[in-house]
Amino acid sequence: MKITEMSSENRPRERLEKEGPRVLSTAELLAIILKSGTKKENILEICNKLLSKYGLEKLSSCTLQELQEEYGIGKAKACQIVALFELSKKICTIKKDDLVVKKAGDIAEIYTLKLGHLKKENFVSVYLDTKNRIISEETTSVGILNASLIHPREVFHGAIKSLANSVIVLHNHPSGDPCPSKEDLEITKRLVETGKILGIELLDHIIIGKDSWWSWQEGKVSQNQHNF
Repeated sequence: MKITEMSSENRPRERLEKEGPRVLSTAELLAIILKSGTKKENILEICNKLLSKYGLEKLSSCTLQELQEEYGIGKAKACQIVALFELSKKICTIKKDDLVVKKAGDIAEIYTLKLGHLKKENFVSVYLDTKNRIISEETTSVGILNASLIHPREVFHGAIKSLANSVIVLHNHPSGDPCPSKEDLEITKRLVETGKILGIELLDHIIIGKDSWWSWQEGKVSQNQHNF
């Protein structure tokens, strides 16, 4: 059945206009953006199949090529999907700029969207002022993390350059398991020691997993409160 053949109370766009976006399912919201389906399936059916296969989080990391392999998704629709998720990441970055970090979860939830879907380990240094507001960030390393490769000099050079009062470092585990390795703990120890010498405190080392994160400061794994 075509979307136009559905009753008005069941059509996604009409539902949004009448009831607002919050009541719509993820598939309905995606269908509004992608607009049209094929002769065999309407766009709502295509979106439901996409989300059933990938889920929202995995869909957000699909490449243009992967998306175009799916029925009903050509180059234009694949570009729309990739652009949609990239916009959401940029919005997340804007929110980060005004954030005052009071606990690990304040920053872990935001960086889950940025790092959680990546297929390689990314080590990010976040620099904060005296009020724990984020000044800037730097990606220090990409690839398999090794205690000998993450040198405190690289982390604290950015902190000094940013006139930071403190630092939070984060990295992702592509396996989805946020529990720290021996290397992770060694990296943390070296950064704490260097921070003490420089007078720039390491507030936390957070490891991002698939749907959870580990905090060195809290000493535990916590579940994400939001479904990205």
